[in-house]
Amino acid sequence: MTMEIRKTRPEDIDAAAAIYEQAKAYMKAQGVQQWQWGYPDRETVVNDVADGHGYVVTDGDQIVGVCYITEAPEATYAVIENGSWLNDEPYVSVHRTAVANEAKGKGVGSWFFAEAERYAKARGYKNLRVDTHPDNHSMQRLIEKNGFTACGRIYIPREDNGPRIAYQKVLAD
Repeated sequence: MTMEIRKTRPEDIDAAAAIYEQAKAYMKAQGVQQWQWGYPDRETVVNDVADGHGYVVTDGDQIVGVCYITEAPEATYAVIENGSWLNDEPYVSVHRTAVANEAKGKGVGSWFFAEAERYAKARGYKNLRVDTHPDNHSMQRLIEKNGFTACGRIYIPREDNGPRIAYQKVLAD
C-alpha cells in the first residue's frame, strides 16, 4: 500500500459517501446502532468539502478511508459523565472515521489519527478528542491503539441520542 492523506475534494464525494455506506452496513452486521439513521451521507461529505475539514486516505488513485478533523469546539463535549476530560485546554476533534472494506486492517484509521495530531500541533493545540458508540468495539480498539484515554460518557443530539465513549489524547511536544 502506498497511502497518502489529503483534504477531500469535490471529485471524491461519491467515493467517500460509498465508504460511509460500507461502514454503516458493517456496523449493522455487527449489531452496532451507530450511523443507522442516514447520517453520515453524501450531503455530509459535500458539507465536509465545503468547510475544508474532510480528509481522505488514498492508496494510489483509490480512496480507502474518510474522516473529519476540526478545531471547532464540540458542543456535545461540554458535559461529560462517569469521568472527566484529562484537561480543559483547547483541542482538535476527529469525527466520522471510516475505512473501505478492502482496506480494513491496513492502518488507514491510524493515518487519520496521525494526521489529526500533525494538524493539531501545526495550529498550537496539545489535545485531541474523539468519541464512539459503546458497541463499536473496532473503533474503540483503534482509538486506544493510537494512545487515547477513555474519559467518560457524552451524549449526541442525533440518531439514538445515545451515549458515546469520550476519549482524549494529550500530545507530546
